[in-house]
Amino acid sequence: MTKKLIPLAIPDIGESEIELIKQVFDTNFLTEGKFTADFESVVANYLGVKNAIACTSCTTALHTVFECLDIKGKEVIVPDYTYPASAEAIILAGGIPVLADVDLESMNITAGILEESYNEEMTVFEPVSWAGVPLETSVYKKAKELGLIVVEDAACSIGAKIDTEFVGNIADFSCFSFHPRKVITTGEGGMITTNNEELAAKCRSYKHFGAIGSAFEIIGTNYKMSNVLGAMGLEQMKKIEKIIKTRNEKAKIYQEMLNGIDGIKPAYSKEGFRQTYQSYTCYVQKEGMRNKIREKLNDENIQSQIGTYALHLEPAYRNMKRVGNLENSEKLFYNALTLPLHKDLTYEDQERICNIIKKSLE
Repeated sequence: MTKKLIPLAIPDIGESEIELIKQVFDTNFLTEGKFTADFESVVANYLGVKNAIACTSCTTALHTVFECLDIKGKEVIVPDYTYPASAEAIILAGGIPVLADVDLESMNITAGILEESYNEEMTVFEPVSWAGVPLETSVYKKAKELGLIVVEDAACSIGAKIDTEFVGNIADFSCFSFHPRKVITTGEGGMITTNNEELAAKCRSYKHFGAIGSAFEIIGTNYKMSNVLGAMGLEQMKKIEKIIKTRNEKAKIYQEMLNGIDGIKPAYSKEGFRQTYQSYTCYVQKEGMRNKIREKLNDENIQSQIGTYALHLEPAYRNMKRVGNLENSEKLFYNALTLPLHKDLTYEDQERICNIIKKSLE
């Protein structure tokens, strides 16, 4: 008998999204238009930021910002422990990624690592608030001291907060993802947020073929978000607080269950942060056991995932400039474990998952 499937992620979508998409179909205007503009306004108001610019993905959002900042030939610090998209966006804009290590606990870059990685030729810095864990305030402060523009890959972090301030209204530019594994989804899609009016106008032009009014002032591209995806986003934003609350409640249950198991460290959490727990990623302290746990979970029809990638270990990035030995990034690549977390995950599911982990580690 097949055991109950426990998926890694389930997007929180339903009839309300379908109904609004039908309204888009009724207009016969499917490309970027009013629904996408309304989605941008809702996100900007939610985050308390002046500008929100919808794109086709977080990757294209990042690429747009880097193009508009003109990073051609410039070195840009980026965490080694991240999805390849973070570095790809730099490369697409003609920049040079400099791979830096991360903190083993938060899995994010720190102010100390930033300072060690910096040189005076640099003008832009790309931190990643991975898994919905906000960056330490000290990272933004250190970047400002060094005169760096902060372009945050906040793919996982819409709704995350430091005290009362939202991620998306702290960095100079933040870029979010609406992929189905993210907190809210439009299927595919992304968003740039910034308080810089001049660069916001340039980003809007760049993602719309370089158009300003009726003239094409710059060379651009087509990174527009359709009204269909904009409508999905509008409905998703109505649910965002409920989604984050649910994720935090289920994350707390994991914390309590995993705290009683030797050999595994629960996902990072910190007082004063509101995390989104886009990924519930714990750390397997027993060397070589992460993949064995994943095999045991898979045998029980339970999906899991690694955390993310150590870029310097991937063929495309092996020869890229790096700072130090990237030891923590490598440890996380081999030992981080992402567990299922979504609205349909039950307490019994979480018990079942944690019991399998416990037995695997005994």
